[in-house]
Amino acid sequence: MEPRDDLSTRETILHLLKTNDELSAKELTERLNITLMAVRRHIDVLERDGLVDSRTVRQPMGRPASVFRLTSKADALFPSKYHAVALDLLDELIQETEPGLVDRLFERRAHTLYNKYKDSLADKDLEGKVAALARIQNDNGYMAEWKKNSEDEFLLTEHNCPISQIAIQYKHVCRCELELFETLLDADIDRPECLSQGATKCAYTIRRRGSSSEAAL
Repeated sequence: MEPRDDLSTRETILHLLKTNDELSAKELTERLNITLMAVRRHIDVLERDGLVDSRTVRQPMGRPASVFRLTSKADALFPSKYHAVALDLLDELIQETEPGLVDRLFERRAHTLYNKYKDSLADKDLEGKVAALARIQNDNGYMAEWKKNSEDEFLLTEHNCPISQIAIQYKHVCRCELELFETLLDADIDRPECLSQGATKCAYTIRRRGSSSEAAL
């Protein structure tokens, strides 16, 4: 049986790769505060297990370097609250009912979530609302984080999507989530990256309504 410290370090590497897309061995060494040899030993195990792969990138100076990223096999290690049966049931529902019913179910779910979370965001300014929404999404397994770009703009990033397999097949669920966020935050939101469209994360650019950045568009 492997020492717990070794397992914990590899778990940390997996989490770092999940939240940073790609990292070199040198970057992992700096984040983990361990030797380069130790990092390579852990990466070798993760590559052997099919959880990590690598690609070579050119450097402005010096030799090309390898960067590491998670494989699709690693997705199963992160929070996931759906089951394959959900997709099967939705497929059956489409076959047995009138067109548009599944879309209306997603819309009803968004309305239910709005009623569930609106009080948590009430009486907060936009920054407070974004922070509260990030906490809610973290509690639901989305591995969310946020940052302030300016007084009128924020970035919310979700590194995991517990319903990604449903979203890939039923795009309306992503549209409903975007509208839910806009309503909860009372803000204008763009989503330049989306996991269901092949990106490595979902990214939401959140702008205060009536802001100068909005007026410039």
